[in-house]
Formats: sequence, structure tokens, C-alpha cells
Amino acid sequence: MFTDVLKPFYWSGKNKLLPRKGIPWKAIGITLFSLALCAFLYGTTLKVVGYFHKQNELGVILSLKIFQMAWLTLFAMLIFSCMVSAVSAIFLSQDNEIVFSSPLPHQKLYFMRFTTTFFYTSWMMILFSFPVFSAFGQVFSAGQLFWPFLICATFSTALTAVGFSLALTIILVNIFPARRTKDIVFYLSLCFALFIYAMFRLMRPEELANPEKFAHFVDYLSSISGPAGPYVPGGWAADFLITYLLDREVDWLLAGLLLTTPPSLYFLGEAIMGKLFFSGYTKAQESFGGYRRFKTSKVRISSPLRWIMRKEAKTFLRDSTEWSQLFMIGALVAVYLYNFKVLPLDRSFWKEEYLTNLISFLNIGLITFVITSLSARFVFPSIGAEGGSFFVIRASPLSMEKFLLQKYVCYCIPFSLLAFLLVITSDYLLKIDGPIWWISVLSSIVYTWAIVALALGFGAMYADFRAENRAAALGSLGAILFLLTTLALIGSTLALGASPAYHVTRKWLKGLPLTWSDYSAVGGWAFFSCSLFLFCAWISLKKGVRNINEIG
Repeated sequence: MFTDVLKPFYWSGKNKLLPRKGIPWKAIGITLFSLALCAFLYGTTLKVVGYFHKQNELGVILSLKIFQMAWLTLFAMLIFSCMVSAVSAIFLSQDNEIVFSSPLPHQKLYFMRFTTTFFYTSWMMILFSFPVFSAFGQVFSAGQLFWPFLICATFSTALTAVGFSLALTIILVNIFPARRTKDIVFYLSLCFALFIYAMFRLMRPEELANPEKFAHFVDYLSSISGPAGPYVPGGWAADFLITYLLDREVDWLLAGLLLTTPPSLYFLGEAIMGKLFFSGYTKAQESFGGYRRFKTSKVRISSPLRWIMRKEAKTFLRDSTEWSQLFMIGALVAVYLYNFKVLPLDRSFWKEEYLTNLISFLNIGLITFVITSLSARFVFPSIGAEGGSFFVIRASPLSMEKFLLQKYVCYCIPFSLLAFLLVITSDYLLKIDGPIWWISVLSSIVYTWAIVALALGFGAMYADFRAENRAAALGSLGAILFLLTTLALIGSTLALGASPAYHVTRKWLKGLPLTWSDYSAVGGWAFFSCSLFLFCAWISLKKGVRNINEIG
């Protein structure tokens, strides 16, 4: 049976989330968090779309255009994500040798890779886009028939993206080596993401709320009121649902395209798999054709810290999927700082100096959120990325405490510099000085130190030395727990610090003298929040050391 090839994936996922003994707290926690996030997305979208829907025809056109753009963007993201995953799943997977040694026909092999790729790349899109699109049905009062149409359109779009990506990947691997194909697709997806991110920000959507731009806004709406691309499956789903939302009619042509395209692409990919797979798999075993000779290094390094820093730098630079993300980080930083430059502070109801100080305080949360995201991507998987070479570190005369400490220093330095750059530049653009300047700078730096330690500690506690790459660790339970813990700490400490920071800043802006109680309130909050962060980081590092000692 075709389902037999999926049993290893089924039992692997079941054993991770549903242990045989005890209550599956991990599965319950993940489920509750996912439901809470879906409810938040549904509520936010419902409020935004409902606001646009009340603005007569202009709001309806704009909300539907957002609906179309969301479908097209999701489809494009799925294409690139599936192609990157397909190269690893079909040609570079570690279980290929076991699978190929069995009498498995290519039809079952393709079914297995198709199903697993669909699950790994599409589950998040299906889960978190469904409440967003459901809000449109609620606002437009679409009725009960809208929900099965939405489910069919969502799964059809995801299956179409997977089928197209698998077929195209198999063809590309027969032209280029598999690893080079993966790099090419990754670079294209990175450029696509940078282009969308930069273009959307440079459009300055906040100007749409400016009454002076209303005439241009009307011209803009008249130009975008047409349907989405007729040759893109994501556009088919959007136009099909929009037709039903507006007129309560079913476009049978689009319905037929949505129903027949996924099976057509599936069988086309299966046929291509039978013709080209083994030739592509043979090319996947080829090397890059290196020409450098190994030689003894003349550099003498006595400090273990310098050795580890050198190893981390070489590992980072040798993996193109790692260092190429510096471009994404650069675009993130540029747009992040550009936002402060174009803030319409002069149109606010509040005084500008009060608003800028408020933004500077909230900017602490934004900076720490950026640091948390980057730590989850680079710091958290750094222990598991040692892979089979971890035994070399265990065999060395270096304790795990010192090993983690030196890893921490390697990552803490660049992350601290990034946080310092963000907070100093944003405060400069906001023309911030006085107490809030010191609060924002010192809090951002200390929080960054603690966040990096938390990421390293959770990475040691949930180290996966069998992961094929660092990106695979992002969807693990440990990464989710790290994100939840860090975000909870950031939100709670900033909420506690809002009142003392407000009173100190208000007195300073009015020219009133600051009393000892003001200094003690701010100092007490700073001491408590930093102590809480550092205590949690110390606990996570301690448990991480215990975990990797038990592994050895």
C-alpha cells in the first residue's frame, strides 16, 4: 500500500509529540499556542477588513485587493519553499540509501516525497492563513458554503505549488548538480523576498491615510480594481472566492482549474520522476570540483576561544545558505531604520516629544524581537549543527561549561553590536535624549546578552545532532519553547517598566527635578527585569550543560 512508506514519518512525529507514558504537555502547549495565534490573526484581520468594508466602495476594493495579494504572495512563497525542500528531500536526504536498497517503485517514492514535502512546507500556510481568509467570509457575510470553498481553494493552491515545484526541481537537478540547484533556488527566493520587502516599504503605505494624497489614492484604486493574474493558480483561488464573496456565484471555470490542476501536476511529476530521477540522483553525488590542497596552517593559536571563533567563522562562511542571509539582515536593518525616518509625527494628536519618547521605549521590544528572531536562526541550532563532529569536542580537554561560554562570546559580540546599532540610530532619528535614551540603550544591550544566552541554553537542551541543516531546527519543539519564553519575558518586563519610565520622562520633559523615588523606581525595574532575564538564561545554560554531558 502507498501509505506504508509514510509510517516512519507518522511514528516519528507521534513519538515526539505523544509519549507513551505521561501527559503530552508539549503537544498540548503547542496546540494551545497555535489556537491562540489563530484567534489573534482572525481577530486582527476581522477588525482591519471590517474597517475597510465600512468605507463604501473604496474600502471594499482595497480589502479585496489585499485578499488577492495575500493569495499571490503565499503561492510564490510556497513555490520557492517547496523547491528548496524538494532538492533536499528527493536527492540529498540521508535516508536515500535505505530507501533505494528496498524494492520500492518510483511511484511510491514520489508519493512519499510529495506527501512529506507537502506537509513540511504547507502546514503553516494552511493553518495560519485559514483564519485570515475566514475573516473575509465573516465580514462579507458569505454564508456556510464559503467555508468548503475556502478549504478546497487552500489545499488546491498548496498541492499545485508542491506538484509544480517537485517536477521543476527534478528537471533542474538533471541540468545542474543538486547542491548547486539548491543554492540557485535559495538565492532566487532570497532576492524575491528582499524585492517584495523593500518595494512594499518604499511604497510608503502610511501615506494612504494622508488626506492630501486622496486624489492619488483614487487613481491607485482604479488601477488595481481588476482581477488577479489569470495564469497563476494563486490568482485562480483569489478570483474564485472573490466572485462568491461579491455575487454569491460559482465560477465553474476557475473551480475546474482548481480541482484538476493538482492531480494533473502530480501525475506529470510522477512521470518525470520515472524518466529523470536516477540520472539526477547520480549527478547529486558529484562534488563541487574543489582544487585546493590541504596544508598545515602556520598560524599558532593557543586560546580555545580563538579556535572556536575561527571554527564558527569558517563554518558560517562555507555554508552559502548561512552567509547569504546577511543580505536579508541588511535589508531588515535598512528598512527598520527607514521606518523611523518617515514616521508622520507631525500629524499626531500628541506632542511630538512625548510621542518620540514613547516610540523609543516601545522600540526596546522591537529590537529584542529582532534579536530573538536572529538568535533562533543562528544561535539556537549552533550546538546541534556540530553533528557527528561533536565527539571531537567531547574528546578534547575542554569542559562543556567552557565550551558553551566560548560559544556564547562568539555570538554575543556581533549581536550586541547589531542591537547597539539599531538603538543608537533609531534614537538619533527620533532625536531622543535624556532618561529614555539611557533606558533604551542599556535595556536593549542587557536584554540582548540574556536572549543570546537563552538561545544557546535551549539549543543545548534540545540539540539535534542528526538534523540535515540548521534551518531544520527552526520548527522543532525547542525553538518554539525558546521563542515563547523569550517573548513572554520581553512583554512582561516592558509592561512593568512602562509606568516608571513614563513618570521619569514626563518630569524631565517638563523641566521638573527628578526625586530619589523616581530614580529608585526606574532602577528597581531595571534591576528586576535584568535579573529575571539573566536568571532564566543561567537556568537554561545549566540545563543545557547537563543535557550535553548526558549525551556524551
